[in-house]
Amino acid sequence: MNFDLQGIGMTSRRTRLRLIERLRKNGIQNEAVLEAMTEVPRHIFVDEALAHRAYEDTALPIGHSQTISQPYIVARMTELLCSGWKPKRVLEVGAGSGYQTAILARLSTQVYTVERIAPLLEKAKLRFKALKLNNVSAKLSDGRWGWPEQGPFDAIMVTAAPEQTPSELLEQLADGGRLVIPVGGGNEQMLKVYKRQGAEIEESSLEQVRFVPLLGGVVR
Repeated sequence: MNFDLQGIGMTSRRTRLRLIERLRKNGIQNEAVLEAMTEVPRHIFVDEALAHRAYEDTALPIGHSQTISQPYIVARMTELLCSGWKPKRVLEVGAGSGYQTAILARLSTQVYTVERIAPLLEKAKLRFKALKLNNVSAKLSDGRWGWPEQGPFDAIMVTAAPEQTPSELLEQLADGGRLVIPVGGGNEQMLKVYKRQGAEIEESSLEQVRFVPLLGGVVR
């Protein structure tokens, strides 16, 4: 599979930069996050038929009843996860298209990502290779369990919404670590941040969001 990393017309760098300016106007302030989103070509993470819409600030379908998240949400969650530091070890639950993974790979030392839908994971791996992301490890797995063999993690991001925060993920947070996760069912989802300080975990609820549900099992 060949990817046009530069893009033309509606997928060009100029179009990408207009999206970055919209994100700034909408309150995204972390320049490292904005730089990562400038450098990662979102158009290669969607089907070719939707590439002309890649730099709209909207979620788009990627098949298998999944979506690539709205750029603002990607930026917001990444800003919450990485603000003020560069986490060394990051766990992502729900690789999907691989777009969020690619952003995290530019802001951390090593990313571990799990995805339960095999065809999505295989496409994501091809994109990682095309972008030469050598600091990403990916596996097919039920994301609710995280990746305990590789933990603990400085940061964990979940890109689908469980009805309750999985205790297994909280247990894989390193001391000083952060978990960013949408929690809730249907239209009642809340973006939450958990921070571990020793044995204590601080929970913050930030804003309403809308994500696909975090499901169990593996789809081959």
